[in-house]
Amino acid sequence: MAESTSSVLGAWSTFYIMTGSSAAALVGLMFVVITLATGSGRTNSREARLGTSTFSTPTVVHFGSALLVSAILAAPWPSLGGPATLLGLAGACGAVYVSRVFVRTKRLTTYSADVDDWIWYTILPFVAYGAVLVGAIGLLKIPEGALFSLAAGVALLIFIGIRNAWDIVTYVTIGGPDEPPKSEG
Repeated sequence: MAESTSSVLGAWSTFYIMTGSSAAALVGLMFVVITLATGSGRTNSREARLGTSTFSTPTVVHFGSALLVSAILAAPWPSLGGPATLLGLAGACGAVYVSRVFVRTKRLTTYSADVDDWIWYTILPFVAYGAVLVGAIGLLKIPEGALFSLAAGVALLIFIGIRNAWDIVTYVTIGGPDEPPKSEG
């Protein structure tokens, strides 16, 4: 089984090394964004903290999730059972996390999320984590197809994170401390 596991996952190793490295670098850049937001004086109020946990933190979590999935799939597993289990947990936890982000978004009082916010901060991440969960479930039955689902989930998480990081940076640099964030997407 180790031979077939190696051949199945090995074909994707370059993809997961690339996506994992990209996600790790983008997490670092998000720390710069958070530092800029902190320097702007927006983090003192309860609403600002809720905004950070609704918009900035999920972006870091999505990059971290892409890194985690990439690391799991780049590891030299003796069978597909281990990565399938871990990826299933990651996909399920991600979907639950996005549900919590949905609730936080509904609780915002000084800013009403627009269609772009709902799409990019809740709907698409839920789809991405769903793709990871579906890929994890399929990994034991149809590994070749499941790896495409997993790759789609990882790529989507990275693109969501890039778009949302841009949205946050735009708000920090253009929006004022008392202005609601404007979606630039």
